[in-house]
Formats: sequence, structure tokens, C-alpha cells
Amino acid sequence: MILATLCYLQHDSHTLMIHRIKRADDIHLGKWNGLGGKFEPGESPEECVLREVREESGLEIADPRLCGLLLFTGFKGNDWYVFVFTAHEFSGELHENAEGYLEWVPDAQIESRPLWPSDHIFLPWIRQGKFFSAKFVYAGEEMKDYTVAFHTM
Repeated sequence: MILATLCYLQHDSHTLMIHRIKRADDIHLGKWNGLGGKFEPGESPEECVLREVREESGLEIADPRLCGLLLFTGFKGNDWYVFVFTAHEFSGELHENAEGYLEWVPDAQIESRPLWPSDHIFLPWIRQGKFFSAKFVYAGEEMKDYTVAFHTM
């Protein structure tokens, strides 16, 4: 099981996305994603998301909000458990990274970009302010099925 974070940094009706086209061996090659990545030993989800956003963008986020949990089974041969965050407060300047190109994408245009099939399902839940726990079943790159539970706090 691979543990990871995913963060959608939002500002003025735009979301910071990364177009993953720089590395030929990238499992997300050609896709648009939020920022994030794998946990390092001993990290909490919050520590991981802060570090990953800083490493990928140069920005320091404040008060990331956990909005969901995603399990991807069989995704390119691995199972991933992903903590999904949003953030609205940040400081710093964007910088280049080795994984892709960063862009503030208008929120209304995000789903017209090349995304994973599961993103089209869970991104609306984030916009609707729902807290979710979802399982997406993949066979390689093909999404086969999903289940979700919504929680109130």
C-alpha cells in the first residue's frame, strides 16, 4: 500500500494544477493533477502535504483542509491510499519543478483537461464541500468501478 497526499490549492476561482509531461517514466504522464506525493517515513498526512506542495511549487500553504480519503486499487499494479486536501492560503513564489508545468487553471476548465477517470467523479465532491471516503478499482490505467461513503462532521 502506497500512502500519498493530494492537494488542490484554490485562489480566485482558479486551482493550481500540474501538467505531468516532463518525465517519460511518470505514472501520470500527460495528465493534469493536483499537487502531492508519497509520504516519507514518520510523516503525518499534514506534514506530507505541506512538504509536497512546497517541493512541487515553492509555495507554503497554511491550514490545509482534509476533504476526503481515496483508495485506488490496482492502479498500475499498486494500491494507493490518498489523503485529499484543499488549501486557500499560501505564501511564496511559484517555481519550476522536474515533474511538470504548473498552471492556475480556471475552476470551470479543470474537468476539460486530461484527467484520470476517477478525478471526474471526486472533484465535484470537493466543490460541493462533501467529506468522502471512496474506493476506485483500477486495472492498470482503466477504472472499473467505485464506491463512496459521505460523512458529516
